Amino acid sequence: MNSGGSSFWESGSMPVIEPSFLSSLISAASDIALVVAKDGTILSVLVNDTETSFGNLSHWEGRKIAEFLTVESRPKFQAVLDQFKDGSVSAKSVELNHTDNAVWEFPVRYSFHAFGDNEALIMLGRDLRPVAETQQQLVQAQMSLEQGYEARREFDARYRLLLRSVRDAIAFVSVNEGKIKDLNEPAASLLGSTREDLVGSAFSQEFRDRRREEFIESLVNTAISENAGGFEVTARRNKNRIVITPNVFRAAGERVLICRMDGESTAATHSDELTINLDVLFRKGADAMVFTSITGAILTCNDSFLDLVDAAHLVDVKGRSLADFLGRGQIDMSVLIENARRAGQMRLYSTKLLNEFGSKTAVEMSVTYLNNRADPELGFVIRDASRVDAIRKSPMQTAEESNRNVMELVGSATLKEIVSETTDVVEKMCIETAVNLTRNNRVAAAEMLGLSRQSLYVKLRKYGLLSRDSDEDEE
Repeated sequence: MNSGGSSFWESGSMPVIEPSFLSSLISAASDIALVVAKDGTILSVLVNDTETSFGNLSHWEGRKIAEFLTVESRPKFQAVLDQFKDGSVSAKSVELNHTDNAVWEFPVRYSFHAFGDNEALIMLGRDLRPVAETQQQLVQAQMSLEQGYEARREFDARYRLLLRSVRDAIAFVSVNEGKIKDLNEPAASLLGSTREDLVGSAFSQEFRDRRREEFIESLVNTAISENAGGFEVTARRNKNRIVITPNVFRAAGERVLICRMDGESTAATHSDELTINLDVLFRKGADAMVFTSITGAILTCNDSFLDLVDAAHLVDVKGRSLADFLGRGQIDMSVLIENARRAGQMRLYSTKLLNEFGSKTAVEMSVTYLNNRADPELGFVIRDASRVDAIRKSPMQTAEESNRNVMELVGSATLKEIVSETTDVVEKMCIETAVNLTRNNRVAAAEMLGLSRQSLYVKLRKYGLLSRDSDEDEE
């Protein structure tokens, strides 16, 4: 070690220090001191009396120091030990991390000194835990600042996006200064200027015959009034009549007015709320909606219909016939179109919808004939009925009941008579179902069953399914 006053030590004036005092001096000069042999065995452990956090380390003596070092510290100590074996001692301090009982870990910065004719190595260490704790606090403080900055940036991005996308004309005005802090493009357009020119300017100067102090005070009074209403003014640049609806709030110790401005153009935008609501319902509605030409060609549809048919985009279905996606194809389409044209609408028509991969989904459809234009169109609303269809009576149960009824006839009639009777029952059920699905449209029912119109009438008479009025009409 080097120190001032070297002549004193070199002259032999230093008295011999007794071992008991020497250990006290070494422990006082460091937080922890280790005497280590060349093979890495700990010969002695000295701990400063003022350091109580280390506890009792007497069990270290006689054991390898590597047992009490973390994995990453062992190579660093081995390098110092190898250098000591070669006859030199590292002049640089080395930071080592000790571990004990698998849960106790602490960092120490050691300086190394030869001892006893270079037979042992004294390691004088300074506890780095206070430094590590301070560094950890600084890291946590930095992380907290970064999190705060990130949250602020996120809120600022939300605010900017909201202000840019909202349709209302909005302006933020400082109560103390009377200046525009921020506004969106609709507000700038309503005032007859641009956002860049208006930010930072006096709000009152954008209106005719308005003094700053009186104008801002009037806005604040209107905002805090129980019967708050609009504040009517005239824009200076374009003479627009504007109604300001103010609200006051406090931010960062400053009162700010948020002013919603309605002008003639804004009123026109808000006049047709029904159109806006219908547009949102079409785009975000749970039920599928499709508009087609009078022949069934798809003109437009919403995302719910695209989901039902597993189509990626409107272009995949636009121009195609809706019949391509119906379970009975053109038969279903003809029934829907004819009933819609005749009655103006048709409700609760049950069928199956085919997707692009051939899977079928039970649906209920309604159609409306839109004839309020030069080229009439059809509007379809399609609802997924697969859950309702699943809880209905299983076809297997019906088949089992029919089988039991047929088996009861065995023994009381010949096979030919049994087959004839069951065929008639099935035929009658099919005809009744087709007539009900087509809402008594005989032409559509005949097409659905693959029969001629005359054959269908013959079978209707056979099973007594023709009403008196229908008979008279036929006659």
